[in-house]
Amino acid sequence: MSSGFAFPEGRALDFVSIGRLCIDLNANEIHRPLEETVTFTRYLGGSPANITVALARLGAKTGFIGKIANDGFGRFIRRYLEETGIDTTSVVDDATGAVTGLAFTEIKSPTDCSILMYRDNVADLKLTPGEVSEELIASAKALVVSGTALAASPSREAVFAAIGYARKHGTAVVYDIDYRPYTWANRDEIHTYCALAAEQADVIFGGIEEFSLLEPKTDAPFDEAAVVARWLGHRAKLVVVKRGGDGSVAYDAAGGAFPGRTFPANVVKTFGAGDSFAGAFLYGLLQGWPVPKCQDYGAAAAHIVVSSHSCSDAMPTRAQVEDVLRNVGALEA
Repeated sequence: MSSGFAFPEGRALDFVSIGRLCIDLNANEIHRPLEETVTFTRYLGGSPANITVALARLGAKTGFIGKIANDGFGRFIRRYLEETGIDTTSVVDDATGAVTGLAFTEIKSPTDCSILMYRDNVADLKLTPGEVSEELIASAKALVVSGTALAASPSREAVFAAIGYARKHGTAVVYDIDYRPYTWANRDEIHTYCALAAEQADVIFGGIEEFSLLEPKTDAPFDEAAVVARWLGHRAKLVVVKRGGDGSVAYDAAGGAFPGRTFPANVVKTFGAGDSFAGAFLYGLLQGWPVPKCQDYGAAAAHIVVSSHSCSDAMPTRAQVEDVLRNVGALEA
């Protein structure tokens, strides 16, 4: 039941992430549409940021490569990362007048949630290749790449520079497709650049829609087996297809398929589940756990986050994850 994948040893950091750092503004008046929402609560946002917070809370040694606006939101982001124990030496301040990306969330019901993103002139997409630290990447066991960072230049080139450094120094590449429609110019760019990144990844996370966007345009139904085989035919040793409320399936290069279960939750909202799942799953891989145990840790972390108003603030500790597993009779000795 092992994935056949192992991280390199003898590194100062476990994970370094690159990509989106933004602000989530989550609706306080839930079960109503956005136009009737009056107040919001601010949190750190962005999928790679959330995954990194999840890893840090579980005990992994983490760092981040990114760019923040020179404003109050940017200073909040830096302070939050530092207080979480994340290395911010490669989080740089923008000097061009770019702003912090904002994501307003609408929570109409536990199953009807949406996100309205403001992504014009955002600082995170201004990261340049020259601002990517080869030394930091070389010091990490894995580089976590967010697909959203590929949506525009110069961030796009910065990500591929980071992947190049990872390949040079034997740092594993974890790729979260992280599709956000507000960011991309057209489908051809999504297919081109996200597929190029996937070809260089050792571990790939994505939903069915996200994997579909990496395929040539077709009217044929989604063929999960063929899609997974394609990516396992490149560098990937592990491909994880997320299915929302239906769990996930992790596929390895040896032909194994490991369905992941979900645990009943008092759902407040649906977003954040994938980030918490990915963080806990990666933490399990870091420990050398078998894939089914990684799946359970990911599912338990997602259970906690969907039951909370926040994403980043709700990322659980290992003790909290194990409490969930213990309560459902899934905690291994």
